Amino acid sequence: MGGSSERRNRVNRLKRLILTVITAAIIIPIIICIILGFRVCRLQTRVNELEALLTSNETEAEEKESVYTVAPVRESSRDTLKGEKNPENVSGDEEQKTKPENYQKQVYLTFDDGPSRNTDRILDILKEYDVKATFFVVGKTDENSVRAYQRIVDEGHTLGMHSYSHKYDEIYESKESFVEDMDRLQEYLYQTTGIWSRFYRFPGGSSNTVSKVDMQELISYFNECGITYYDWNISSGDAASAQISVDSLVDNCVNGIEGKNVCMILMHDSSAKNNTVEALPKIIERIQSRGDAEILPISDDTVPIQHITAE
Repeated sequence: MGGSSERRNRVNRLKRLILTVITAAIIIPIIICIILGFRVCRLQTRVNELEALLTSNETEAEEKESVYTVAPVRESSRDTLKGEKNPENVSGDEEQKTKPENYQKQVYLTFDDGPSRNTDRILDILKEYDVKATFFVVGKTDENSVRAYQRIVDEGHTLGMHSYSHKYDEIYESKESFVEDMDRLQEYLYQTTGIWSRFYRFPGGSSNTVSKVDMQELISYFNECGITYYDWNISSGDAASAQISVDSLVDNCVNGIEGKNVCMILMHDSSAKNNTVEALPKIIERIQSRGDAEILPISDDTVPIQHITAE
């Protein structure tokens, strides 16, 4: 009897050991998974915080760089036939289609400061509506920006220049520094896309109040080397603040068309201007619904809108 009892005790102990091992084999991985899940959540939260901080810093930097003083607009044009044209080397110089008689207004959607994280979104919208626009870009060498330059060209939009650095204090320090910056961007865009851009928008516009160089001197330089610069006569309002509402952006762009035949709309392509992207479809739809306006990319045939003209 004693031996049988001892065997039962050993069997019971063995069963308890087996159950303990099985329980541990189940519970321990669960506990490890819970701990790892908690740590992953903490890491994800930290990543989100860092991304938010990075976006905030980019937004602040872009807001500081986008210092536009939108002065009262004076429309003027100059003879765009001066100098030799070379359409095959300029994006956006496609042969213009015959315009229906009811097309009285030519509307140009122009985007400054790109490429940015919003460039593809803008291009997607333009493609959806079969609309061509003009991008006055700055110099960026990251892989996404290089792809964006090429996509702008490949999809038939006009690639314009907006300075390489967009640093006002450097660009406008002297004529030499301005020319050096512009030449750098022009060469870079050519090496990147094969497009020799001849369209320019001054950072801050030709009517900016920060340049240490007489703007007439820079305009004369452009005339000498066959570059046409474009200001704007309609401002979306996104230059002053990235927080301007979508409705205000749409109203500013569409209402500004009244009373003008050549409508050069200023918008911005930057990571901070999400509302501009949200407003773009409505802007296009409102313009197209007018029936008297067509949306075009800037080309050699475009009448320049210039705040200041050569004396």
